[in-house]
Formats: sequence, C-alpha cells, structure tokens
Amino acid sequence: MKFSFWTLLGAHGRPRETQKKLGVVALLYFIQGAPAAILWEVLPVYLRLHGVSLRMIGGLRLLELPYSLKFFWSPLLHRYGDRRIWVSACMLGIAGVLLALPFLDVAGVGWIVLLLILGLTTLSATQDVAIDSYSVGLIKREEEGAANGVRASAYRVALVVFGGGTVFLAAVLEWSLLFILAAALFAILGLSMTAIPPLNLPEEAREHWLRGFLGWAGTWRVIPLVLFVLTYKLGEFAIGPMVKPFWVDYGKSIWPIRDDLMFQIGLFPTTFGIVLSVVGALTGGAFVSRYGIFHGVWFLGLLQAVSNLGYSFVDWLNLGRFGLYGASMFESLCGGLGTAAFLAFLMNVCQKEHATVQYAFLSSIFSLTGRLIGGISGLGAERYGYGNYFALTFLLALPAYLFLPWVKDWIQEGDNQGPSSTKASSE
Repeated sequence: MKFSFWTLLGAHGRPRETQKKLGVVALLYFIQGAPAAILWEVLPVYLRLHGVSLRMIGGLRLLELPYSLKFFWSPLLHRYGDRRIWVSACMLGIAGVLLALPFLDVAGVGWIVLLLILGLTTLSATQDVAIDSYSVGLIKREEEGAANGVRASAYRVALVVFGGGTVFLAAVLEWSLLFILAAALFAILGLSMTAIPPLNLPEEAREHWLRGFLGWAGTWRVIPLVLFVLTYKLGEFAIGPMVKPFWVDYGKSIWPIRDDLMFQIGLFPTTFGIVLSVVGALTGGAFVSRYGIFHGVWFLGLLQAVSNLGYSFVDWLNLGRFGLYGASMFESLCGGLGTAAFLAFLMNVCQKEHATVQYAFLSSIFSLTGRLIGGISGLGAERYGYGNYFALTFLLALPAYLFLPWVKDWIQEGDNQGPSSTKASSE
C-alpha cells in the first residue's frame, strides 16, 4: 500500500468525500487541542518553575469548570451563528489572553492571573461546543471509527506542537517570547476556519433543540448513561494535573541543571509521549472500526486505567530515568487508545440534528467530576505521595464498568439518526 497523507489519517482507500471530511476533522481537532496544550502541558510546568505549590496547581483545575458548564450556553451556539465564526472568535480571544499572561507575576497567582486563566478556559470550552457540533453533524455513522481516530490524533498533535514545542523551546527562549509566538499561531488558526465549508442545520432543528433534547434524554435509560460518562474519565483527570509536576520534582535529582530538565520534559512526556498517543488514537480508531464501540470502550479503557500504575512503580521502586521514560510512553500510548474509543462512543449516542446540545451535555458531565477530582489532585499528591496517589487514580477508573451492561443498549451501528432514538420515543 502506498503511503500518503490519507494513510496517516486512516483514510486510505476511502471515498474522496470521506477523505475530505477527515481532513476537516483533523484541522478542527488540531485547533481544539491548542488551548488544551497550554492549560495541561505548559501552565503546570510554567507555574511550578515559578514557585507555585502543588496544591495551588491542582486547585487551578477548578478554573476549568467552564468545560463542565458549557452545556448551559450550548443552545446559543445551536440557535445563532455559524460555528466557524464562533471558533474564530474564541481563538482570537485566547490569543489575547496569551499575550497578557507572561507579563504578570504568576508566583502569587493574583486575581488578574486567575481571571485570565478563567477566560482561557471559557473561550476554549465554547470553542469545543462549536467544533464538536460541526464534526458530529459532518460524519456519518459508518465513518465514526476512522473519524475519532483522526480527531484524537489531531488533538494530540496540537499537544505536541503547542505543549511539547513550548516546553522544549523554554530551554533556549524566554517564556514571554514563547507566549507571544503561541498567540500569533492561535490567531492564524482562528482565521483558518474560513477555509472549511459551512454546515447548515434545518431551521426546525435549530428552533426545537429543547424538544429534541428531552426526547433523547427524557427516560430512565439515560441514568446509567450519565453515570457511565461521569465516571469513565475519572482516572485520567485525576492523574493529569500531577504528571508534569512529578516530572519536575522527580527529575531534579536526575537532571539537576534546569535547562536539561526542561529539555527532557519537552522531549519525552510531551513530545514523544504525545506522538505515541497519536499512534494509540489511530490504533484505537482502527480497533473500534473492526470490533465495535462497546468492545473498544471496555477493553481500551481498561488498558488506559492500568497505565496509570506505571508512574506509581517509578516512584515506589525509584526506577530512574528509564523507568520514567517507560511509564510516560506506556501511559501516553494507552491514553490514545482509550480516548479514541470514548470519543467514538460519545459521537455515536448523539442525534446528529441536535448534536450541539447533546454532545455538549455529555462532554460537560464527563468533565464535571474530572475537574473536581483534578482540583484536589495536588492535595492528594502532597498527602499520600506521588506513588500512592497514582495508584489511587487507577482505582478511580474502575466504577464506570459497573454501568456497561446498560450503556451497551445506547450504541447504534449504521447511519441512524441517533442513539436509541426510536426506543426512547416509544417508551
């Protein structure tokens, strides 16, 4: 098979129309991943280097609550405006935040810094609603496996570029210059939205979003779905805020020179790790396409949970640099596998004509407990130590599996209009 750009996207041999769609999905989720890279890859390192405590770094995750509240303003995006315009406006706003942040004293985490981070998360969450809605409406049911491998991969490529790239360059450039360069790239990406075609909804779907939502979620069957989505990502959200601080603290004894430590963090957990997560996402998309969403969710999700234990053994057994490398790469690979399956699941259970509100609802609730857990992650790491805390994050990933027998009924194959929409409306 001849290797090409479409091979990389998992689109080789697919119809030209599908290839174009996957290219659009790749651009959209590269854009979506850019703010996440700043929040989750860059800021923890930047703040820790400037003397901010673990407790405060973990507590700042509470400022990411807009990701869990975006459902409440998603009807505005569903009813008014072109989704492309929403994305462009949000990216330009984020660029403004990045221009201001490096010129403030972050050591004390004053109210201006808090407001800027809150603005960043609010704009990013709003952009997520627009991007997710566009992609769910664009992709057919039979394209979901490949599309979700692409979207998870593109998202992680953005983490490499804006996360690993920024931390890597911090060894040779000033932080203020790096934030300015990132702001310029954000502005360019925002303007690039003019290059993709509009996606129009029927007027009836725009006006009757509430009726569609209640018909979709208005039965008892939604309860196990909500509980599953609430708990599935707990382990990932709990470990996420503490991975980079662990690298900083554990790595100081291995690389006492600051620039060497920054090089290692930028290269391994961020760049190499995210490249492996891209491989995992594409592999996860292929697994879902072949074996189905249900098998992907439980098997790949379990692998992702187990991977959290790698960092525990590094800390408990003092495995040194090579143990740290191995734990980082295993966690990144499995993270890509699990994320691809979960994104395919979320897309599958939404009705395409009401995807803006329904997908925002699901993504809001799965991030809600995650943000709250992330908010106390620093406290947990300080109290129990890194190794014990990372083991606890593995246990947090397990309760979701109790709801799988009921969740299975929501998964639909083929190009239906929505998850159990026929069943829900008949009950």
